[in-house]
Amino acid sequence: MGASLPPKEANLFKLIVKSYETKQYKKGLKAADAILKKFPYHGETLSMKGLTLNCMDRKSEAYELVRLGLKNDLKSHVSWHVYGLLYRSDREYKEAIKCYRNALRIDPDNIEILRDLSLLQAQMRDVTGFVETRQQLLALKPNHRMNWIGFAVAHHLCSNVAKAVEILEAYEGTLEDDYPPDNERCEHGEMLLYKISLLEECGFPERALEELHKKDPKIVDKLTCKEQEVSLLVRLGHLEEGANRYKALLAMNPDNYGYYEGLQKCFGLYSESSKYSSDEVDRLDALYKSLAEQYTWSSAVKVAVLTSTVYRIPLDFLQGDKFREAAVNYIRPLLTKGVPSLFSDLSPLYDHPGKADILEQLVLELEHSVSTNGRYPDRTEKEPPSTLLWIFFFLAQHYDRRGQYDVALSKIDEAIQHTPTVINLYSVKSRILKHAGDLVAAASLADEARCMDLADRYINSESVKRMLQADQVALAEKIAVLFTKDGDQHNSLHDMQCMWYELASGESYLRQGDLGRALKKFLAVEKHYADITEDQFDFHSYCLRKMTLRAYVDMLKFQDRLHSHVYFHQAAAGAIRTKIDLERCYLKFYDSPLNSPTEVEDNTSKTAQKKKMKKQRKAERAKKEAEERSEGSSASGMSKSGKRHIKPVDPDPYGEKLLKTDDPLSEATKYLKLLQKNSPDSLETHLLSFEVNMRKQKILLAFQAVKKLLGFDADNPDSHCCMIKFFHKVGSMPAPVTDAEKLVCSVLEAERPSISQLQEKTLSEANQIFLDNHEDSFMHRAAVAEMLYSLDPTKKLEAVKLIEDSSNKVVPTNGALGSVMEWKLMDCIAVHKLLENVLIDHDAASRWKVRCVEYFPYSTYFEGSRSSAVNNSLNNPDAKTPLNGGASNPGIIQSASSSTSNGKLEAFKNLRI
Repeated sequence: MGASLPPKEANLFKLIVKSYETKQYKKGLKAADAILKKFPYHGETLSMKGLTLNCMDRKSEAYELVRLGLKNDLKSHVSWHVYGLLYRSDREYKEAIKCYRNALRIDPDNIEILRDLSLLQAQMRDVTGFVETRQQLLALKPNHRMNWIGFAVAHHLCSNVAKAVEILEAYEGTLEDDYPPDNERCEHGEMLLYKISLLEECGFPERALEELHKKDPKIVDKLTCKEQEVSLLVRLGHLEEGANRYKALLAMNPDNYGYYEGLQKCFGLYSESSKYSSDEVDRLDALYKSLAEQYTWSSAVKVAVLTSTVYRIPLDFLQGDKFREAAVNYIRPLLTKGVPSLFSDLSPLYDHPGKADILEQLVLELEHSVSTNGRYPDRTEKEPPSTLLWIFFFLAQHYDRRGQYDVALSKIDEAIQHTPTVINLYSVKSRILKHAGDLVAAASLADEARCMDLADRYINSESVKRMLQADQVALAEKIAVLFTKDGDQHNSLHDMQCMWYELASGESYLRQGDLGRALKKFLAVEKHYADITEDQFDFHSYCLRKMTLRAYVDMLKFQDRLHSHVYFHQAAAGAIRTKIDLERCYLKFYDSPLNSPTEVEDNTSKTAQKKKMKKQRKAERAKKEAEERSEGSSASGMSKSGKRHIKPVDPDPYGEKLLKTDDPLSEATKYLKLLQKNSPDSLETHLLSFEVNMRKQKILLAFQAVKKLLGFDADNPDSHCCMIKFFHKVGSMPAPVTDAEKLVCSVLEAERPSISQLQEKTLSEANQIFLDNHEDSFMHRAAVAEMLYSLDPTKKLEAVKLIEDSSNKVVPTNGALGSVMEWKLMDCIAVHKLLENVLIDHDAASRWKVRCVEYFPYSTYFEGSRSSAVNNSLNNPDAKTPLNGGASNPGIIQSASSSTSNGKLEAFKNLRI
């Protein structure tokens, strides 16, 4: 580098490079200017100066200088390399790879460029090119361990596992017998474990086990070694020896559920569906009883409380009286001890038929016995007073899970009356009210719980979440700021990648019609996933250097399926369309473009709301400017070095620029493709695909989505609606004129007989058959009614009658209190919106609302008689009732759904103060 310069300037050029590597950018710029003063057209110096400026956030100047340097010296590998580094810093990896390849044409054996190229190829998953580059690096430096390992990993990623094993064996052949030295034992042991996992992956478990036993003295991670050994033994069918190894592992860690699962496999008693025959259940019961005698300190198998032996894992497979006996023995000591997570521990059992009823019966018996006698049945010793409290606590969560909110609230109120200083009680009551539909009171109770322990971040987060669900966004932000850095909630929460907050606030903004802010929140989550993908870049070299090879490969596999995570799915779906009761996002823009006459007419009734939102934004801007001025005048904004901390200014805080898109469907399609690629097994993905492609007039793609929906779940109401809508739309289209339209019609005619629901049937007949097959289902009837109206608008009364004739069935339970209704709150809200907005029958919607109040008296949406909104309006006639749980005064709500006002609670608060 810099070979074309005189000796003095060549030394200055080396100083530029060194200054760049040591981040002394001003020193490097000074040296570059000294060279350019004598040689203003020296290409490599111009490129290095541009690279230095890029690190100083002067990107436009950097690109200009680097391109000028490349123009002046096209045959310099340094200029091409620098150009690639510039692109790499901006995540333009494809362009960076092109620059690196051009540099290698000039200097094909440059190790630094080859190494940088291999990192980009790993990042972009160009596994073929990755193999070639790592092979070239190995040929140039065969005495470098990292090159051998990198070449093996490259073949592993290219699915050539056997070749990777050969490379590692060849590398071991270059080592001396006494290798490794003490300072490299950990790295070498990791490499050996990686090689053993490769042997197992490519189908040589015998060789893997032999290698494990042979190299055991050189492996430092003994626990992983033992786990790998038992896995190989089970795979080879050495079940008795495997069982002994699992028992040895359980002696080390008796709370590892994976070891119990492996032990069951050794005894032939493992089933992924958790379905066992009576003989298998007896054998499993005997196995865990024997284990319970050995591992007395294990919470997974048993808890030692006095002389009781209680089980947890057996509760998953025991049935009937055996389950009841084991459950009693498990629950009693935990209630006595006061374990708040008991219900969470047992909640998976509610998916097993009949077990929830047994739990309800036995806990009610415990409640009756403790409340009357002060002790458990068949016991002589008295229980502490707190036992009754935790019984109430468990029952409240139990009835909440079963949808019996009245009983759940009565139980939690009894618990609060018993001991009003337990924070968990208010959190659970808040959760019950949320499920019952009173979001405002739920937020209030969560805030009350937060105020009882201001140092608890979890309770603070739960309070924020409840406020966002109640659309109290401004208050939620004030609460969230209490646990953020420097009191700047927006930047801190975004920097911490707090995605649950952004998703919840985005959904809240969407409910309130603030689409700009909603999109901003959803797209912020998408940005986090892009950052997570980018963060893997530094690990490509780090993991090879530190030999954490198994973790590295697992990380790459995780990154490959990163966008299938539920948070990304929610964010992408929120940017396209929200679920059930939420409005559309990009799709809404397409249906009603901004400033269109249709939108003006539709929004005349919302003028007051818009003015209010405009005033609110203006006030927020003024407040923000005042805060910035106060920060600028205060000394708190100064660092120790005397430099002022300048917070980045958001150029679009309200997402207004996001709304100004010429083609919203193209934006929706971008996120839809990500969902189709990463969440193809989600029904919602194909529902979104159908809606987007129907609006884009992409008939074949919409038909593909319909076929996917029917293939996943043909009995789903949404699948049925999409099928009817599609063929109804196709049937109403004009006769095909162009060749493309004729081709589409021919494809649809050929494919329609493959849909069993439409074989030799009209759409009306198919709709009626769907009703006959699902007549007892509430949501299926609503779907049929909607399609009936879509096919023939004159049948609106018939469609409305079909919905109103639905009956809310009572699901019987063995419990003594209450019953479970089939209808769910969110389903009833969706049907109300269907009557109001689709069928456009306001009288029917009003009747439906009155009917639902009976079943959901706490719902603020239906203005139930026990909801906080109605109680506030009754107590204060001048107060305005918020619709749909809208933002209201966040103070403690004194109503039937608020917490019990209690002198003991006030005394407790005063004591803490």
